[in-house]
Amino acid sequence: MQHSQRAEDVVARILAREGTALESTSGQQTHSDAGALEREERAARTRTQGTDLGVSEVEYRRVALERVILVGLWFAEGLTEAENSLRELAALAQTAGAQVVQAVLQRRETPDPGTYLGSGKAQEVKELARTLKADTVIVDAELAPSQRRGLEDCVNVKVVDRTAVILDIFAQHAKSREGKAQVELAQMQYMMPRLRGWGQALSRQAGGRAAGGEGIGSRGPGETKIEMDRRRIRARIAKLRKEIDHMKSERDTKRKSRRRARIPAVVVVGYTNAGKSSLMNRLAGSEIMVADELFATLDPTVRRVKTAEGRPYTLTDTVGFVRNLPHELIAAFQSTLEEVAAGDLLLHVVDGAHPDPDGQITSVRKVLTDIEGARDIPELIVFNKADLMSAERTALLRSKYSGSLVVSAATGQGMAVLSTAIAARLPAWTVPFDLVIPFTRGDLVARLHSEAEVENIEYMPEGTHVVGQTDPALMGLLREAAL
Repeated sequence: MQHSQRAEDVVARILAREGTALESTSGQQTHSDAGALEREERAARTRTQGTDLGVSEVEYRRVALERVILVGLWFAEGLTEAENSLRELAALAQTAGAQVVQAVLQRRETPDPGTYLGSGKAQEVKELARTLKADTVIVDAELAPSQRRGLEDCVNVKVVDRTAVILDIFAQHAKSREGKAQVELAQMQYMMPRLRGWGQALSRQAGGRAAGGEGIGSRGPGETKIEMDRRRIRARIAKLRKEIDHMKSERDTKRKSRRRARIPAVVVVGYTNAGKSSLMNRLAGSEIMVADELFATLDPTVRRVKTAEGRPYTLTDTVGFVRNLPHELIAAFQSTLEEVAAGDLLLHVVDGAHPDPDGQITSVRKVLTDIEGARDIPELIVFNKADLMSAERTALLRSKYSGSLVVSAATGQGMAVLSTAIAARLPAWTVPFDLVIPFTRGDLVARLHSEAEVENIEYMPEGTHVVGQTDPALMGLLREAAL
């Protein structure tokens, strides 16, 4: 009874807040109207187009504009973690376009292997769905295909899992050619083990010599519909991987060009809806689309920024992370996540007003460990949404994470300090120069203006006298050309 009451209290809190991890920013306006047109377009385009593969017997379900019931489990003493996870699931459902009408939280030692929930709780969910006219149940876990089928048979409404909801959001928000290909690849990989055939009625051809009238023992079912679906999905996966590899080569070329120019790279990483795009708009003066929803940004965006001293660096916005991020998405977005490994500094943005900022940090670092070389890059933790944080929480987080900063992208609080901190952490330009470059090498002077820190420039009869500092590689070229 005590467990039941505690679970009901959690559900009441989630529903009172409309169940969202977006609650910390609800109604909050950013400093600009960045991406207003794109937000309107997303609102109008509530659903994505289905796959053109013609796969019919697939246990992959898209979330529509539906009335949904959330279902979660909590184990041992992990009620707080279960509450945060279920609140996040509610935000995911809301972002996908669904309406959360109820939530169910059950205390169990382990999930039921057949239906995830116990039979009694499954019947309770069935009655709730009938009473509230709900048409979908969303489970806060990645279900095995057999569990999804078993639960769906019990509750008599559509059942989807957390992974399906995240994939649906990504499909709605993908904008670039590469982003769409990566999302489709993740969907195909998710589909493969969830295909469902319906016996010999779906056979497409006779096997063996049956077509020739060979009689008993020679009539086989041939290639079934499920086998055809698997073959077509495998072919599509192979094609998508080839396309993504080609696009990866294009991005690698652009990245190498930036590296040749010796421009430092700062990569913005963090949990979804932590305010990464808003922060980047503040730092770069850009107009990246921002929205009060999860996974608003999928495609990496690169902007050129200058420090107060005039030194250029690139600022890259990346896809947000989330707890239990589907492994299909991590694999599909591997080429995009390589932008992280190419950085000189990771700007780790955390929602300081979130109920569980520590959990956000842990989830992001867990994903970063899967990206080769990412954990070796210097990290600067930035707690965003300072305007929504209490003084006690601010002091606690700053003491817990030494060297971290607290800012507000919405109000601009702390942005000057952040800009200074970024500049201080960029790779140092340690090689000074005081040279005269001949007028015939105007290209080198131009490179100095864009890639070096020029302290003084003077035009003399024999050439251009420049004083400043740069990196060793460019210094070698200057010495070769200098008079």
